[in-house]
Amino acid sequence: MSGPVGRTVVGYTSTEAGRAAVTAAARLVSALGGELHLVLVLPDAGRGAVVPPDAGYEALLRSSADAWLAEAAALVPAGVPHASHVRRAESAAEGLLEVAHELGAARLVVGSGAERGLGRIGVGTAASELLHSADLPVVVVPVTAVEGDDDGVDGGGPALSRVTVAVGTRPGADVLLEEALALARASGAPLRLVSLQVLDLPGRLDRVAAADTADAHLRGVLEEARAAVGAAQVQDALLVRGRDVADAVGGLGWLPGEVVVVGSSRLAAPHRLFLGATAARLLRAVPVPVVVVPRTRPQGGRP
Repeated sequence: MSGPVGRTVVGYTSTEAGRAAVTAAARLVSALGGELHLVLVLPDAGRGAVVPPDAGYEALLRSSADAWLAEAAALVPAGVPHASHVRRAESAAEGLLEVAHELGAARLVVGSGAERGLGRIGVGTAASELLHSADLPVVVVPVTAVEGDDDGVDGGGPALSRVTVAVGTRPGADVLLEEALALARASGAPLRLVSLQVLDLPGRLDRVAAADTADAHLRGVLEEARAAVGAAQVQDALLVRGRDVADAVGGLGWLPGEVVVVGSSRLAAPHRLFLGATAARLLRAVPVPVVVVPRTRPQGGRP
């Protein structure tokens, strides 16, 4: 996995979700450095087609793509280096991954569907495919992440206000923690450690034992974080309990420009993402961008 400073690829669609993704991606580049790459994926109609695509339609589609990318570029604040790309692929996820690999990107950013009645983040097709196949961190951005945020990159406030990392009670969170620490270190943002404990186990003794386990684990993670970046950068460490993930997360406060970092499931193939049940529920419960990190690193440190 590459470090936080590097290229950030964002998938753009001319929708509310696409605009939110570009705004959040620009914030990350402003905070971390590197370059922003705006990518619009068009369907690869020519591959395997029985009838060659109409030349007039293709010209119109390309013209529209250029106009959409101009819309995206207009959302990027001055001072954030960026480039635009049109990619042909059979799916948006495939095209975005191809560009990310060619550029050696540090992360991929995508917008989410706005299923507000069902939660904060409604994961669309492209995001879902990336969250079950990507080999680099994927940032999923809800529309709510930029609503009412008048203190953006150009507003004088910090581009990245805080990094929250959701740590579990099982061992093996070193890659997750290192990614969160790297983001905090590169941006100067404070780090908040959160351990979610869902108290839906049968019997009071089971709940008490689970809470004690989470407490002990969180203390160990906190000590590791403080040793790595210094106590001053670790702003808080919280054990949050609830009937379910949404209930537990509901008590947390969120800042404009904050991100939350979660890990991939242990069911994932080596160096790949696979969103587990807890992470999926958390993804739908928070109003800020979620950074999903592969649980293992490829050989040689490539994303």
